[in-house]
Amino acid sequence: MKRIMINKLYKYINEKVLIKGWIYRVRKLKSITFVIVRDRSGLVQCVLDNTDEFNLRLESVIEIEGKVRYGKNKFADFEIGVENIKISNEVKYELPIEINKDELEVNLDTMLNNRVLSLRNQKKNAIFKIEGLIAQGFREFLINEGFTEIFTPKIVSEGAEGGTEMFEVKYFENKAYLAQSPQFYKQMMVAAGYERVFEVGAVYRAEEHNTNRHLNEYISMDLEMAFIENEEEIMAMEENLLKYILEKLLKEGKLYIDILEAQVPKIENTIPRVSFSDAIEILKDKYNKNDLEGDLDPEAEKLLGKYAKEYLNSDFIFLTDYPRRKRPMYTMPKGENITHSFDLLFRGLEITTGGQRIHDYNMLLENIKYKGLNPYDYEGYTNVFKYGMPPHGGLAIGLERLTAQILNISNVRETSLFPRDRTRLIP
Repeated sequence: MKRIMINKLYKYINEKVLIKGWIYRVRKLKSITFVIVRDRSGLVQCVLDNTDEFNLRLESVIEIEGKVRYGKNKFADFEIGVENIKISNEVKYELPIEINKDELEVNLDTMLNNRVLSLRNQKKNAIFKIEGLIAQGFREFLINEGFTEIFTPKIVSEGAEGGTEMFEVKYFENKAYLAQSPQFYKQMMVAAGYERVFEVGAVYRAEEHNTNRHLNEYISMDLEMAFIENEEEIMAMEENLLKYILEKLLKEGKLYIDILEAQVPKIENTIPRVSFSDAIEILKDKYNKNDLEGDLDPEAEKLLGKYAKEYLNSDFIFLTDYPRRKRPMYTMPKGENITHSFDLLFRGLEITTGGQRIHDYNMLLENIKYKGLNPYDYEGYTNVFKYGMPPHGGLAIGLERLTAQILNISNVRETSLFPRDRTRLIP
């Protein structure tokens, strides 16, 4: 008999079916036992006569044959009258965490140490259904806008950010690094004539920070596009991209949004733009924050998120015109001290960095020197600019951060399947 998914059982009233899944809950009465079975699509109540003895331990893998019949219960307006039951794989050990509650009553480390089990919890499971839809929406929108998906190396000879936050790896007789970003390769693909490219892939940052907003391996959703006038076109593209993703979540992810009781924002109009220098003044005037030295700290981001909500009626705010000294060497200067670049803050957390890139070969070499770097170390990248690079720009969105902010989850580790931070390498 062909297996039927639980969310399709309503089509089989008064018919015999086969379901397969895990034992989610058991309630034994005098003459019958209620067995709640879970598969990837949902939960169903099964009713078993107590004529045969089965060892129904929670989370054992089970197969049930029986007739679907009307019977209103917590999970549906039907149930399965069990005719045959098979324990495919019995759990023989005590479960280290209770997963069949609405909320996991364990601390973060215990949850992550038992990650696979914790993901069987309905709410924890729903997080990654939403995350998958976000990545799917990112792909769909950009493909419809003429972008090509690319897959770039994660073992590289130099860093795209020009900094020291890199993981060194032994590569045969040579020294290599884990990629901080697909930035150089995105630009190379623009030069190769693809014009518009994107990637969804892992990036690696050897940051010492061990906070609720940092991961040492995370998923970056990157795009790069050619023949732009300036960074405004990149911001406009991101606005429309986010609108598409958020609408997709409301339509296709409603079940999971409801489970998580999340408030998905709407972007009604243009996302407000505030220059970096104006943001510094806002922080001083509105919040008496005077301790910033050319960059924003987490408190500043939260305060600007508060400002955007209270004064601009927006969950999002673009910060533009970042200082040149704070941006990577490929960022297009805007005068002597600022750049054609931006960050996007969402509910007080930076989720995107982007901007226009330098497309002139000589200007790029000069900017590499300005950043205190040696152009010779980047020849594999810079040589491409000798042969016709169009004006271009792009951005990168942190998938885990975006998911966390949409779902109002305070620690980004909860939106990473198997997080890698300063201390965690397993599971």
